[in-house]
Amino acid sequence: MTASPSPPPPTLPSREDIALLEEFKGLDMPDIELVATAEHAARALAALGRFDVVGFDTESKPTFQKNEVSTGPHTLQLATLDHAWVFQLHDADCCAAAASLLESSVLTKVGFGLSSDRTQIRAKLGIEPRAVIDLDTVFRRRGYRHSVGVKTAVALVFQQRFAKSRKQSTSNWASRHLSEGQLRYAANDAYAAMRVFAALGTMSDRQPPAGMPPAHKGQHEQQRQQE
Repeated sequence: MTASPSPPPPTLPSREDIALLEEFKGLDMPDIELVATAEHAARALAALGRFDVVGFDTESKPTFQKNEVSTGPHTLQLATLDHAWVFQLHDADCCAAAASLLESSVLTKVGFGLSSDRTQIRAKLGIEPRAVIDLDTVFRRRGYRHSVGVKTAVALVFQQRFAKSRKQSTSNWASRHLSEGQLRYAANDAYAAMRVFAALGTMSDRQPPAGMPPAHKGQHEQQRQQE
């Protein structure tokens, strides 16, 4: 008996396809919290302690000179389904809070393309991030042969366009005074990852794919309200 041919791998939307989609609505300033002082850090730790899973990303000041070594990450951003925290890592208390969250095996951090983030975190904070899931690997387990970043994932899952500003991505993330544009950019990278994670966890009988922990029970309810 001849075996049935394997189904072709799922295809990814092109850049042109994505450009035609409705824009993904991210968080705005009322839902984005800057963490830049010891007081901010303590408040963020208390708030994040209520969650099991958060979206995760970092930003670093870009390097432009040959052989220039990055001193990043300069920000760490974590997000739930309705709020985000942007930690500025020039402050010692914020660094300590960020390190404790990244080292936590209780708080799962989900994001895209996290290999370089983890390398920089090890170098800067001297810790090993734990309970980190790169969502690109989840899409690969679902049959996608090419890397899936946040823009492609948002298009696949929500049929929406995730806008990323090159001006903001190449801005000075080491600045002690981040602009509102920078804060929105940083926060929404983590927020979009959290939204994708929550949606993937509800696509098949409301269960997460293999290798993914369930989202916080309150986050599933928030996700259904936002879809």
